Amino acid sequence: MTDAGIQSILIADDEPLARERIRRLVDDIPGYQACGEASDGDSTLRGVAELQPDIVLLDIRMPGRDGMEVAERLNDLTHPPAIIFCTAYDHYAINAFQVQAIAYLLKPVRREALADALGRAGRVNRVQLQAMQARNENPETQLAVRTHRGTELIELAGIRYCEADQKYVTIHHAQGDTVTDFTLKELESSHPEQLMRIHRHTLVGIRHIQALHRSEDGQYRIRLRDDNTALAVSRRHVSDVRNRLSEA
Repeated sequence: MTDAGIQSILIADDEPLARERIRRLVDDIPGYQACGEASDGDSTLRGVAELQPDIVLLDIRMPGRDGMEVAERLNDLTHPPAIIFCTAYDHYAINAFQVQAIAYLLKPVRREALADALGRAGRVNRVQLQAMQARNENPETQLAVRTHRGTELIELAGIRYCEADQKYVTIHHAQGDTVTDFTLKELESSHPEQLMRIHRHTLVGIRHIQALHRSEDGQYRIRLRDDNTALAVSRRHVSDVRNRLSEA
């Protein structure tokens, strides 16, 4: 039983040294406390039933039921814990988000990456987890992005705009900013219903547009909702922008 305001964490990994290292990392991050450990799939499920943790740090390759199967079973619960995968293998990332994982961290897990993932898990309450499960039935509502912290899941509806700078693209979204090696062309072609080209260097989330303005110097700009961010619109895209806005 953890103190009020402290997020409880179950650590599931078949390697004792890995569990010990992750426990030390958790102990070093304020607001979180390890409530138990598990060494295989079955003991993980038993630990969740007995301890009711808020978050499970889950390895994928474990004896018996692997982490993916455990995650599927956990998501059938009425009140599932948030799941953060900690693994040495990067090729499970897309499958991880199909079972509603909050984050996917590669070993050796860094303190900064774990703290960031725990912070995101802590912001997802039980109601939001159930809503996330419903949304994940349609994978086109989310974007899996590989970053230096691991693979992150971004809600397409939360993307405000994407900005290219040399060979990287920064995605500005509801939870912050994420740098990715996706190109603007890839994002535009994959998600034409959500993202619209307004400039050679910029895509914008259509639902976040407040208005299209023309300044005294003849430059067109799109103003976004919430914080009134203004984004330049190139002349070649003005007509397309107007047409899309008239259809919205």
